[in-house]
Amino acid sequence: MTQPPQPEGIPRPIDLTSDDYFMGEALRLARMAYEANEVPVGAVIVRDARIIARAYNQVELLKDATGHAEMLAITQAANALGDWRLERCTLFVTKEPCPMCAGAIMLSRVTRLVFGVRDERAGGAGSVFTITSATGLNHVLEVQSGVKEIEARDLLQSFFRARRSDA
Repeated sequence: MTQPPQPEGIPRPIDLTSDDYFMGEALRLARMAYEANEVPVGAVIVRDARIIARAYNQVELLKDATGHAEMLAITQAANALGDWRLERCTLFVTKEPCPMCAGAIMLSRVTRLVFGVRDERAGGAGSVFTITSATGLNHVLEVQSGVKEIEARDLLQSFFRARRSDA
């Protein structure tokens, strides 16, 4: 269904249930990671149009290689639901999950994955590895990429450009 034309000068209302809105929340968290000198990746998990988990990369802070935004958000969501099965949940993340995170997403039975920018070096959702669409698993995951891709890419590039100039 198409929306009626918006009168000139009046902004469209914000759709608080859209992929753009939730990815915007993930980007806000990615900016927090950037400020904490972590690789700027943010994630939110949504169920029934409500955010049930929010996280950003904390590998350096936690001194833990598993401190990725997706892993932390999955743990939060499981605690919020009281169940490890995240059925009917959508995970929004600013960068394509790595193989570790893609495996956790599959094992936790997230229904849908939405990410911003592809990771052409180590992506686990189709760029390098196809973990999220591997046949033989008892779970099928819907994957959508490219949501707020430019913003996610710009943030990552800015972070790594600054790191190289500091070295």
